[in-house]
Amino acid sequence: MADSSGDKKHDATPHRRQQAREKGQVARSQDLGSALVLLLAVFALRWSGPAMLNSIAEIMKASFTQARYWRMDERAAAGLVSASITECLWFLSPLMLCVCGIILVNNWFQVGFLFLPEKLGLDWKRIDPIKGAGRLMALPNVARLGFGLLKIALVTLVIALGLWGQWDQIMGAQTLTAGEIGGLVWNTTLDMCMRTALVLLFLAVLDYGFQWWKLEQDLKMTDEELREEMKMMNGDPQIVARRRAVQRQLMMNRIQSAVPDADVVITNPTELAIAIRFDAETMPAPIVLAKGAGQVAARIRKIALQAGVPVLERKPLAQALFKTVEIGEVVPVEQYAAVAEVLRYVYQLQGKKLPALDG
Repeated sequence: MADSSGDKKHDATPHRRQQAREKGQVARSQDLGSALVLLLAVFALRWSGPAMLNSIAEIMKASFTQARYWRMDERAAAGLVSASITECLWFLSPLMLCVCGIILVNNWFQVGFLFLPEKLGLDWKRIDPIKGAGRLMALPNVARLGFGLLKIALVTLVIALGLWGQWDQIMGAQTLTAGEIGGLVWNTTLDMCMRTALVLLFLAVLDYGFQWWKLEQDLKMTDEELREEMKMMNGDPQIVARRRAVQRQLMMNRIQSAVPDADVVITNPTELAIAIRFDAETMPAPIVLAKGAGQVAARIRKIALQAGVPVLERKPLAQALFKTVEIGEVVPVEQYAAVAEVLRYVYQLQGKKLPALDG
């Protein structure tokens, strides 16, 4: 029978995921950004390509026809080149900004904000030719190579089918004018690029899904790993149990010393117990000396009976005080009238003088 502690059958904990993220181990497809950029570029060229081409043509026309450029010297040539580049950048800047934006959005969508300065350092192990050759034959890299060959084959098939569908127009281009041939080349090129971008986007989405699945499998934990992490996060179970036992003992000691000073213990009757005390001269309102549920409540009742402290059953009041008041706090205004009524009853039973309980 196989050791179950070696099987990765537990989903990764948030701590393990955070550790993996800090090491740069995230689900990310490098092809998704490239496919989105290509698709955006094709849409931009289809929408504004003719206007950009006309603008560039006007720049070239002005450069070759204006009289001030006929007699060229060093300063004029520099000015011409600078002006031409500036105008071209002005027309191309929306496209470049969109490309930069889609890259940032793609990275944010896949991994969010992740800054790993240690990855910027030079790792000599990664440029070791012997280890590099070994990594080339690793299963993930072989799978990536196969995926790359599949992309090339699909893109080639898509382009071939697209050209085959326009074969008659291409063969009849010899009867077209120069402008018509340019339009045919432009439309055909954009059509092929659009088909290619859609295929690459589809493959990139599949690749991202595979990377996410592979990351989830890699992050899964064995029984031993889960126990070690719980021990690291929460401490050794024996130490934790000992600490809790000490805390329970300290709480019981506080109850042992506080409950005898109470005026009354209000119960649920068996699940909850709240010890109340009131001194009109030193306290603005009754306070809770102790409270507990289950075994602690039973301990409070036992100490109260041994010390001669009255124990009264008031279910709604006990539930309200247990939920809303902590030990050492005064009774809130909402329960003050009910507590005052209980204290009056206890004082009357004991024949004591009634304190000023009206609030």
